[in-house]
Amino acid sequence: MDQPPGGRGGQDQPAVTDGPPSCYRHPGRETGISCTRCDRPICPECMISASVGFQCPECVRQGSGTGHGATANLPRTLAGGTVAADPRLLTKILLGINVAVFVAVLAVGGNRLVIDLGLIGGAYSSGQVIGVADGEWYRLVTSMFLHQEVWHIAFNMLGLWWLGGPLEAALGRARFLALYLLSGLAGSALTYLIAAPTQLSLGASGAIWGLLGATAVLMRRLNYDMRPVLALLALNLLFTFTWSGIAWEAHIGGLVAGVAIAIGMVHAPRAHRAVVQYGTCALVLLVTVGIVVARTMQLT
Repeated sequence: MDQPPGGRGGQDQPAVTDGPPSCYRHPGRETGISCTRCDRPICPECMISASVGFQCPECVRQGSGTGHGATANLPRTLAGGTVAADPRLLTKILLGINVAVFVAVLAVGGNRLVIDLGLIGGAYSSGQVIGVADGEWYRLVTSMFLHQEVWHIAFNMLGLWWLGGPLEAALGRARFLALYLLSGLAGSALTYLIAAPTQLSLGASGAIWGLLGATAVLMRRLNYDMRPVLALLALNLLFTFTWSGIAWEAHIGGLVAGVAIAIGMVHAPRAHRAVVQYGTCALVLLVTVGIVVARTMQLT
């Protein structure tokens, strides 16, 4: 009896050749491994660990076939996150939020939004006490998305675009978002701790420096050439401490937090990955909150 083409499960069967079979997704790559579900040959790049043997990406997307959910064996990032179709989605969203707030600042005019949303420890405005020390803790977050000058937002958004995309792809969306927000919050906290209570601070620099520190950790983890990122870091440190009007506290706070979080994420042992990663983020958040509480007690 004639058998219709497609074979098992309607999938194309590998062609019979004289030599070793080639990966069905990468023709020309010889391999001796086949998918345990569809029997098609797969190369090491396409091999995804299953309960028994290896499966190809297409079979994994259709379901693991092991009694687990369809996402149980989905391809994972270096840090254990799910591989997304658009690895820059969160980077684009964060960039859009920053730009939208900047447009709002220009539309309102004056310094109204800057004064209402900027980071300030404690000061008088229109006869009223304002600032984080007066209970306006939201300023620690809103100031991260606030810019007043074109050059300021331009530099920060370029940094977000260049650093954010590769990090989001390597860490996964949830871990990337945690890195960005916690780094920015740590930068705000250190500024609140060290800067004068009346000093107004704003910008995404703390979060961007967190991404820069995480990039260095990731490159070291992948054994890439560290000289370019170290040179970039040194140049930015030079600008931070030589240019006037820069809140260096936000830069250093974000950098330290970004390095710590990235180490926990990319060096976490697979068996205890979630515990180490969540624990690292929780520890950074705890230290940040502790700094804010201690400074508030000092000012009140």
